[in-house]
Amino acid sequence: MRIRWRAAACLALCGVLVLFLTKAGAVRAAAAEALGLCARSVIPALFPFLVVSSLLLSLGLGELLSPMLAGLMEPLFRVDGVGSSALLLGLIGGYPIGAKAAADLYRGGFLSRPEAERLLTFCNNSNPVFLISVLGGGVFGSVRAGVWLWLIHLLSALLTGLLFRRWGPDQQRQELSRRPAFQAVSFSAAFVGAVRESLGGMLSVCAFVTFFYVLARPLASLGGWLGPALVGATELFSLTPLLDAGRGSFILASAMAGWGGLSVLCQTAAVLEGSGLRLRGCAAGKAVQALLAGVLAAIFTGHALP
Repeated sequence: MRIRWRAAACLALCGVLVLFLTKAGAVRAAAAEALGLCARSVIPALFPFLVVSSLLLSLGLGELLSPMLAGLMEPLFRVDGVGSSALLLGLIGGYPIGAKAAADLYRGGFLSRPEAERLLTFCNNSNPVFLISVLGGGVFGSVRAGVWLWLIHLLSALLTGLLFRRWGPDQQRQELSRRPAFQAVSFSAAFVGAVRESLGGMLSVCAFVTFFYVLARPLASLGGWLGPALVGATELFSLTPLLDAGRGSFILASAMAGWGGLSVLCQTAAVLEGSGLRLRGCAAGKAVQALLAGVLAAIFTGHALP
């Protein structure tokens, strides 16, 4: 079965290679456009958040929030209160900051593996600037629509966390005999480490955005809603030019923001590399969140659109 899977994957990749060779000019243009998008939007929107989120975790944000939010995180999501820092940073900073924060907490010994993988199902979320400004103001011509998209995104993430609270073994903290003592670090050392680590993460993010932007371009020519749906499922930024200001586009935008795209899953895999955490829980959580976000958008479209 594994040999068949590899053969099918190689055959598909050969098809992609032939497509790239026959459409070399279009591929170069799409890659240049994607790199421009990274320079204009992705890096300015994401890099500062990567640095600040890494710095906050290094300075002990999780430890500070743990006693305050343990009463919510543990009974609702079966995750220690320290995990609230990853959830909050993911909601504010966007993909893949929530996943990176969860992986950092696990590496530091503040979460067990089952807790960290439960957290990954719902902590990795879209940047509110993208939802409110790019989609709301830019596509739907209304900040109100963007705020509704963000509220739906937030609610769908929390509902996903509730649905996945039984994900993994029953014993939440079976890997930890006790919480490790927080190791204080100097601000200068934490800052230098955060900038250096975030630079590497930013390069991975831009590489995935560029590749999947190019890969999604031919899908846009497919008719009806199939093209936009496949584009959004592949790379979220590429979806925005294909949307209009109607109800169907609002539902599709909400669902695809909940999913994030294959590009986001690859970005998440990059920040999880070496942590020992599995991607499958995050992928399952994003699929469920996409379904919930689409249903909620269908319910609240009348309130969101002018």
